[in-house]
Amino acid sequence: MTELAQGSLVVVFGGSGFLGRHIVSRLAKSGYRVRVAVRRPNEALFLKTAGRVGQVEIVAANLRHADSVEAALEGADAVINTVGILYETGKQKFAAVQAAGAARLALLAGQKNITKFVHISALGADQQSAAVYAQTKAAGEEAVRENIASAHILRPSLVIGPEDDFFNRFAAMALIAPALPLIGGGVTKYQPVSVFDVANAVAACLAGAPAGTYELGGPTVYQFKELMALLLEQIGRKRLLLPMPFFVARMMASVTQFMPKPLLTPDQVILLQSDNIVTGEEDGDLASLDVEATPIETLLPRYLRRFRPDIRTS
Repeated sequence: MTELAQGSLVVVFGGSGFLGRHIVSRLAKSGYRVRVAVRRPNEALFLKTAGRVGQVEIVAANLRHADSVEAALEGADAVINTVGILYETGKQKFAAVQAAGAARLALLAGQKNITKFVHISALGADQQSAAVYAQTKAAGEEAVRENIASAHILRPSLVIGPEDDFFNRFAAMALIAPALPLIGGGVTKYQPVSVFDVANAVAACLAGAPAGTYELGGPTVYQFKELMALLLEQIGRKRLLLPMPFFVARMMASVTQFMPKPLLTPDQVILLQSDNIVTGEEDGDLASLDVEATPIETLLPRYLRRFRPDIRTS
């Protein structure tokens, strides 16, 4: 594929989220004009500082509403879809956002002859999965492929970085809890990838990388219990690592799923029963996009130091 020229307009849907904000910053540095399409524009105003004056524009758009999506696509040269949810709230349902929403965006982009389209999916996307999250991720991928043959599908493993909801959440838990849970014994495997590497992968897609599906994982595979041990080492705290059988986790999730921000949902318990690592069965990986995978040990100290006892009261 040809490289997208500097000054081209890239529309990033979901650009104020954890991954989206880093993609916006990376694309602004590459010289693109960036339009950030989000449901709540007021919460994305901080992104204007990611580029020069006028380089980053914030607009209102909701993947559930075709009119707003079409308006956000006006004049676009490329589209990045980072929209996804980890749990359902109100009208934000997996089917509405990750399947129908992705399909609507791809259809409208295709009608406008936008051929550069990067869709952020996830490792484990599978229409045969028992988890609705994984089913709808796969359905979204399929809809994108059907509407835009030249699309790039990126499937990252656990994405980590300064605002992540993984290490930050468990570090905060370690401040007050005497133990951290190891669901299913903590043997599920992950291949955590830096949010900065994923942003670089998106930039590589716009720079002319071949279309296809790319699995994005870091340089090392860890079991969940190894990630918890690494976390405790980074924050300088000793806590028990307590195995939690899956049946206990399912019972817990049946209750906590109704919290405003659930600690655990039944869908997540299903996902925790399968490894989340690069299979090598798709078109490429980070190396295929000329992105060198960052060891997470070099990234974690940059944002977990605030949880150390010499920084905060233990």
